[in-house]
Amino acid sequence: MFDLTKDPISIATLTEQLRDETCGAFVSFDGWVRNHNEGQQVLRLEYESYQALAVKEGDKILAEALQRFPIARIVCVHRTGSLEIGDVAVWVGVSAPHRGEAFDACRYVIDEVKLRVPIWKKEHYVDGDSGWVNCEACAAANHDHS
Repeated sequence: MFDLTKDPISIATLTEQLRDETCGAFVSFDGWVRNHNEGQQVLRLEYESYQALAVKEGDKILAEALQRFPIARIVCVHRTGSLEIGDVAVWVGVSAPHRGEAFDACRYVIDEVKLRVPIWKKEHYVDGDSGWVNCEACAAANHDHS
């Protein structure tokens, strides 16, 4: 249900996996790598994760969504490694009998993944600098080794 990959995310393949004749709704979220953050121009990103814990927590979030919302199927995939501007970094897809529940479940999953799953983002900036985003431990470790 939840997966980490270094490979580009195949949205078409994932969408097909969520087809269900009992469902009238499909909602997805694509998280793209953008070229700026907090006033800095971004060249590319790197994502690192604690893979075993990330997959375990991601699966837990998807199971919670299946319990909380009347949905049929759900998938979330997050990239790791180096990503370029415009790449899809994270994808969530939900199929459900009705659109409202599909939207709600999709939003729940992306919000919880960003909050709870141990995946860290390092931005590389145009000026040659780089920095970890929302990862105090990463920034401290990087500072200690410089």
